[in-house]
Amino acid sequence: MNWKTLTLGMLALAASAVAQSTYTIDTAHSAAQFSVRHMMISNVKGEFTKVTGTLTYDSKNVAASKIDVVIDANSISTREPKRDEHLKGADFFDTAKYPTLAFKSKQIWRTGGKLQAKGDLTMHGVTREVVLDVDGPTPEVKDPWGNMRFGASATTKVSRKEWGLVWNQAIETGGVVVGDEVTISIDIEATRNAAGK
Repeated sequence: MNWKTLTLGMLALAASAVAQSTYTIDTAHSAAQFSVRHMMISNVKGEFTKVTGTLTYDSKNVAASKIDVVIDANSISTREPKRDEHLKGADFFDTAKYPTLAFKSKQIWRTGGKLQAKGDLTMHGVTREVVLDVDGPTPEVKDPWGNMRFGASATTKVSRKEWGLVWNQAIETGGVVVGDEVTISIDIEATRNAAGK
């Protein structure tokens, strides 16, 4: 190998290192939301307020990017305490037995200028593959403390029955109290880790 080839190789490695960065999710500025039909006439929305994990983003090779998110099931909030307790119980998330939800990506690609991420969603002790439509990431900005941050959001729709969340009640006029299709969205703000972390 001659010096020119070696130098070009080192420059390529350096460029790759700059392009790929790992970020830690800022729990205080991130959340996961959900929306589901109630009694066939309206949408009930809620959120999980404690989201942790890491993101690896490679702007030059998005296929090398990774998403690893963990959600605290006990942080669920629908702004109605009795409903929240029911959702934490055995009829729904059974948080005493399954305290977390998680998404771990297996493949990330770009379609029509936007990213999509295929991976395993684990919920209620069941793991199934889903595809997230990703909006972002935003350009990085420097916060007042000198940290580099970016944001992204992702959405998908799932059938809750596929994760064993089957509780329901029939209503007199036909239909059921809780719909099966759930829209999930995750809003993430993350801080770039120092080199080597």
